[in-house]
Amino acid sequence: FGVASPLYGHLHLDLKGAPPRIDYIYRLIELFAQLGADGLLVEYEDMFPYSGELSLLQATAHPAYSHEEVLSIQDVARSKGLEVIPLVQTFGHMEFVLKQRSLWGLRELSQCLGTLSPHGEGGPRLVLEMLRQVVELHPGLSTLHIGADEVYMLGEGEESKRWLSTPGRTVEQLFLSHVTRVAGAVKEAWPHLSIVMWDDMLRGMSHDTLKASGLVGLIQPMLWDYNPGLNVEETVSLLEKYCAAGLTDLWAASAFKGASGVHTSVPGTQRHVDNHLQWLRVAGAVSPGVRLLGIALTGWQRYDHMSVLCELMPLALPSLASCLQTLIQGHFGPQVQAAVTGALDISSVEMDTLDRYVRGWFSPYHRQRRAINPLICMQIQSQATTVEMERLYPDSTAQEWMEQHLSPVAEPLRRITEEISVCLPEMVPQQ
Repeated sequence: FGVASPLYGHLHLDLKGAPPRIDYIYRLIELFAQLGADGLLVEYEDMFPYSGELSLLQATAHPAYSHEEVLSIQDVARSKGLEVIPLVQTFGHMEFVLKQRSLWGLRELSQCLGTLSPHGEGGPRLVLEMLRQVVELHPGLSTLHIGADEVYMLGEGEESKRWLSTPGRTVEQLFLSHVTRVAGAVKEAWPHLSIVMWDDMLRGMSHDTLKASGLVGLIQPMLWDYNPGLNVEETVSLLEKYCAAGLTDLWAASAFKGASGVHTSVPGTQRHVDNHLQWLRVAGAVSPGVRLLGIALTGWQRYDHMSVLCELMPLALPSLASCLQTLIQGHFGPQVQAAVTGALDISSVEMDTLDRYVRGWFSPYHRQRRAINPLICMQIQSQATTVEMERLYPDSTAQEWMEQHLSPVAEPLRRITEEISVCLPEMVPQQ
């Protein structure tokens, strides 16, 4: 491929609920490097081998990666010239932590599974121990992502309400008090680390609030927007607001999957390419004072720890390759598309054929009324048999994905396919 990208591209590996088998991760890393990636943003969640009092955070449906496997992922990435940035949630989206009965008392609100209470010593002590274990298992680490996005219901807990009852105190200050405490402790323990965090909880803050936040010189905001119609002018304005407040080192975040619907099974490539084209326009429009360090191409596996699976990586590779090459080449013209299809040995960058056939011609309406086109039925069967998730993912992931996406149509498909040769006249809708 060979053309230098104006943005350093780090591919996001979201391991919650669908951790690839280790040999498949090695193959993915090699492919990512061939496609022109610069690094990995690895969100281990419950697949990290937490130990001691934190061992309860490890996944139970399938084994977490071992210490040796985590180190080997980094070794393989380094051998391909890829930087590894671990992402550890430290405030919001802590469902995999706060679902543990022994840690319920650390929730901001009892019914909110994802948000850590910013009060007391228990929460900070917990996340700092998580961070310590992750950092120590990443020798030579230079950048750490501490999450902190979508801190839902912050300020709604009883302790927070008491804290906010003091005149002049705000939810923004409450958020900043926790983030600066965590990031400050990281910087004190590992002064060489650059600390990245999601930006969404900062967006509504004024220039003065950001400038006095304690974050200047401490963190690098990562501004995320996965919309194919991303508003370039507003995004540039937000980046420049951060810069003017002293947050001059910034990151962007796009999406190649997991951002178009909570139960989407196959990504629409063009939708995600359009998102990256908009980010290129943003990168070309910011003032020289804004240091846009790179872009994370996110590939969310679930909207949160408790939701259903989004698109799995094998079905998202055409979108991933298309998006990365769009960033590198600066466009998504016929030559770029041909390069992607050639590299992946596929006929089209769009992989939504199975989903389209099922939704369009094999819906519950069609099945109940036996209004089935036999040719479409055969196409669905052919497409479905090519999905071999068991070789690439743990049994629990493969089973969940098949129950979610294939099982609802598998049995009706089997019955109707068997009947096609003897019942064809009955299967054609009556006029």
